[in-house]
Amino acid sequence: MKILFYIHQTLFIPHYLLFLNHKNKDVIIDDLYALEPREYSSTKIALRLTSTLAQNKYFRTLFYFRTRGLFTNLLRLIYPRDNRLTIDVRTTIAGGVILAHPYSSIINAEKVGKNLYINQLVTIGEKDGKRPVIGNNVKLYTNCTVIGGITIGDNCIIGAGSVVIKDVPANSTVVGNPGRIINKLKD
Repeated sequence: MKILFYIHQTLFIPHYLLFLNHKNKDVIIDDLYALEPREYSSTKIALRLTSTLAQNKYFRTLFYFRTRGLFTNLLRLIYPRDNRLTIDVRTTIAGGVILAHPYSSIINAEKVGKNLYINQLVTIGEKDGKRPVIGNNVKLYTNCTVIGGITIGDNCIIGAGSVVIKDVPANSTVVGNPGRIINKLKD
């Protein structure tokens, strides 16, 4: 069975060639190594990238978001993205995104910082044409909703099922509907 996987993995070489010449190469590497130390060997990065693209449709969706263009659209015809994860093209997302099976999640933010963790059924959306700004190292757990022109500070945790419609200061934990801060670490 491993031989079949390796054959399947080689079919993602065009993705690797796109990656090699793309302006978002470093951001994609940050996504690829979000959970473990970064490799610097180009061979190890190539193997890791093609393996992850072959196995993980959510990562493939993020890869296509980062590399969008004509060639990406052609690749998507052969190896589709996961249609249950939506990332709005106007959203700016820094590297290190961890997609923990984010099916039925929508990311429609003005800006998202580094190291976003996102679970399933998460909605980041606009209200009255205004979209959220999300800081670095933010964790969004199952079925939470963050909407409107609000700011979620760095190092925040938005608990499962929370609905956040007001600004959240850095280092806070939010739970409930409506969202309320239950823990704020000192800056």
